[in-house]
Amino acid sequence: MEVKKILIIGGSGFIGNAIYKELYPYFNTYGTYNSARRSFEKNQQFFKYNMEEDDIYTILENIKPQIIISAIRGNFASQIQAHHHIVEYVEEHNCRLLFISSANVFDAYSKYPSYENDKTLSESIYGRLKIRIENMLLRLPKEKMAILRVPMVFGNTSTRIKDFKTDILNNVPIDVFPNLIINVTNDDKLTQQIHYLINRNKSGIYHLGSKDLVHHEDFIKEIIERIGTFNPIYKRNFTTNNERYLAVLPKSNKLPKNLQYTYQEIIDHHIIT
Repeated sequence: MEVKKILIIGGSGFIGNAIYKELYPYFNTYGTYNSARRSFEKNQQFFKYNMEEDDIYTILENIKPQIIISAIRGNFASQIQAHHHIVEYVEEHNCRLLFISSANVFDAYSKYPSYENDKTLSESIYGRLKIRIENMLLRLPKEKMAILRVPMVFGNTSTRIKDFKTDILNNVPIDVFPNLIINVTNDDKLTQQIHYLINRNKSGIYHLGSKDLVHHEDFIKEIIERIGTFNPIYKRNFTTNNERYLAVLPKSNKLPKNLQYTYQEIIDHHIIT
């Protein structure tokens, strides 16, 4: 059986690199990087890619992947341009595109959690960027694309956890939103779900987060308790007097039971020495 060739665009970032580590033992996996870290320069599976200067088409033609995973961050205009070229490549080749999107595509709706087929609407620049790229994918044949909407992603090496530690040490207040109801994920759970979707040739729209919801303030406080014995300063932000949701839950595209998890499992993962 031929081993699938996978290219992760943004393979040196927190999520992209977690996906690379999950898939590398099973597939012919490549990644792009735009940092000067030696580990990526020396890794023959990684290609240098500066989204603002380089054309992604060159790397795609070189690697000829069957699956492209887009986990790239950076300049918004450059992201749009890059995804135009990626979508063109997917249209013309035997190739599928998995796009890491965000719960923020629904951040204009605050009264309920959001499901796969709900209409997207965002008040944030970030959310509108993700919608714009999602709309490019929706013009592809369904079997050639998957939109993976994720909530806040945690993990021991995530920027969020690193920032919490830095803020605590420097007595900088940590922002919490008492009225915000969310679901969450971490790098381990997310990459296992993506691995499953690739193995099963799944396409369409997926909401990849915990199956239950939690208040932002409660979740952050419990995570920080797991990080260590600190006395952090919290800044409680009330953007509205009403409870508001920023959560993506599955309804039509549910994953198997072994790939579903609770927010408590994400918290329990953060016992850091």
